[in-house]
Amino acid sequence: MRDVEQVLLRPVVSEKSYALMDNGVYVFIVANDATKIEVRQAVEQLFGVRVAKVNVMNRKGKVRHNRRTNTVGHRPDRKRALVTLVGGDRIDLFEKS
Repeated sequence: MRDVEQVLLRPVVSEKSYALMDNGVYVFIVANDATKIEVRQAVEQLFGVRVAKVNVMNRKGKVRHNRRTNTVGHRPDRKRALVTLVGGDRIDLFEKS
């Protein structure tokens, strides 16, 4: 298994991800080549919780236009993982105060 920091890049902080936390679902940006099994093992190892299931989605980067130089650029492609925890397990790092 790869190192945890290579699999989980950062959490997603948004209104939708905070709403999912009430149901025990946490959203992370993960490495583009990470598998569901690697994400499960990384979350369990890093936070000491039990993972019920992992859903992943590949999000294509947006095309960005520069009006001044008339060039086209791209934002990077990202992979997100929705991690559902077992029962009453929580990750305290994200809990609202």
